[in-house]
Amino acid sequence: MSFSIRQASALDLDRLVPLFDGYRQFYGQPSDPQRARDFLAARLANEQSLILLACDDQGPALGFTQLYPLFSSVRTVRTYLLNDLFVSASVRRRGVAGALLRAAAEQARALGAASLSLATALDNAPAQALYESLGWQRDEQFCEYGLTL
Repeated sequence: MSFSIRQASALDLDRLVPLFDGYRQFYGQPSDPQRARDFLAARLANEQSLILLACDDQGPALGFTQLYPLFSSVRTVRTYLLNDLFVSASVRRRGVAGALLRAAAEQARALGAASLSLATALDNAPAQALYESLGWQRDEQFCEYGLTL
């Protein structure tokens, strides 16, 4: 399978929206393409995230990852949160997710980041295996908490 990865722009919204909507559905949200479009358009317009898009040679979008810039106060460095990673079901297990993860690391490194972080569901064993195969390490030092507002 031949595909390329590039940084997405607002011109890619028509290609990104079905993927992002599918990603949200994977995590139990109802389909809402307009909400997906509005959210992505705002992130891109305000330069609040970096979205990498995988496309095959004929042009269809295969998957994406979205990175959000963060900073570490303790380490006094820039980091990125790899918040979203999604590949169309029809092309899973063909190297797209791994290529997106490698491209994300390259892009973050080029932007001066010291690290990437991510979180995944405890029962998402396939994703965990992929991350670990690419050198990601599970945090054994800190517990992650959240507060719904």
